[in-house]
Amino acid sequence: MSPDKNELQAINTAWQIAIQEILRMVIRDMYHGSGEEAFNTHIKRIEEAAVDSIQTDLRLRGTDEWTEVLVKEQASNFVTTLLTSFTYDRA
Repeated sequence: MSPDKNELQAINTAWQIAIQEILRMVIRDMYHGSGEEAFNTHIKRIEEAAVDSIQTDLRLRGTDEWTEVLVKEQASNFVTTLLTSFTYDRA
C-alpha cells in the first residue's frame, strides 16, 4: 500500500524543516563569531556558490530538458529562500 498524498506532503514538509534547522544551527555556529557583516557576507557567498553549482553542475539522469530546468530553478529558489531567511542573532 502506498502512502496517500497528504502523508507524502507531510513527510516532505518535515524533511524540509529538519534540513533548514540543521543548516541554521551549522551556519550560525560557523559564522556567528566574526560579527554581523562577516556573517552576511558568508551567507551571500554560500548562496551564490550553491545556486551556481545547481545551475552548472547538476545533471538529472533520465529526465527531459524541461524537467531539468524546472528542478534547477526550484532548487535555486529554495536555496535563496532558505539562506536569506537566516539572520544574525545578536544574543
